[in-house]
Amino acid sequence: MTETTPGWLTSDELDMARARMPILYVEAVPVRVDDSGEVTSIGLLLRIGPDGTVSRTLVSGRVLHHERVRDALLRHLEKDLGPVALPRVPASLQPFTVAEYFPTQGITPYHDPRQHAVSLAYVVPVTGDCRPRQDALDLVWFSPQEALSPAVQSEMPGGHGVLLKQAMAHVGCVV
Repeated sequence: MTETTPGWLTSDELDMARARMPILYVEAVPVRVDDSGEVTSIGLLLRIGPDGTVSRTLVSGRVLHHERVRDALLRHLEKDLGPVALPRVPASLQPFTVAEYFPTQGITPYHDPRQHAVSLAYVVPVTGDCRPRQDALDLVWFSPQEALSPAVQSEMPGGHGVLLKQAMAHVGCVV
């Protein structure tokens, strides 16, 4: 009998998988848009890392075994932004970019010391009330100019600042 229900790996199983193969992730840049569809604000999560550092980050998480990408994206948006964020997942699941994270710095702009990961990245408008959950301390809405400023970019480790710049260029919001 083959197990087909999605589930988490144990910590040991995840460590073993991370050491042997790339792991698939989804990432979302939550945005607020005006009536014409132009981005007016970008939501960045405030988190504390395992080493105690505070950083700004995007919605991100693994795609589970036997889980559709759309379902993974919705699950992580709800997990990070709350159940009434009301995300509008794009009708087409073509990402604006594919980010390749390596445990070795310098191969790509993206770095994750734990693993080799491949991430499908999306810009997702949200219309509801966002309240961070799980391990996020806060969600702060920035104007595109503020989010792309050197001060905010310096608070985004692992290449998330680069990913945010690509997202804003994708939606025609270059500052």
